[in-house]
Amino acid sequence: MAPQTQPSALPPEALLEPLPPPLVELSNRLRAIVRRTVPDAVERVREGQGIIGLDLPVERREVYFAWIWPQPGDFHVHIGFVHGVLLDDRNGELEGRGVTKRARWLTFVPGDEIDERTVERWLRAAAALAGLPPAVRAGLLREVG
Repeated sequence: MAPQTQPSALPPEALLEPLPPPLVELSNRLRAIVRRTVPDAVERVREGQGIIGLDLPVERREVYFAWIWPQPGDFHVHIGFVHGVLLDDRNGELEGRGVTKRARWLTFVPGDEIDERTVERWLRAAAALAGLPPAVRAGLLREVG
């Protein structure tokens, strides 16, 4: 899981530039899906983790709800959801169960067909969770352990 870190002023393009072109292309495809699905999402690079964090403006704050994490060593890209444990994943599409307590993600390798509807569905659900009051989200997290 990509832990929460403070965002930097580094643009996402600068984070992606040194990566192999297939990972850049895959990351940019996922970024385009995010922009189309959650147009209010704000990309913020978290340099220490090498991720593009996705924050959602909610009232007078921004909530970190998802990330895009290119991993050149493993030659894949994750799109992850901070409170993924709260997402209804009855079909087992998301990875992370037994690996992290809260986060869940999808993993793509260059050449994969991205089922955009699936990614869009998870993004919408994660954004809806981000819109909940913090106390409600915390209560839900306590319920799932």
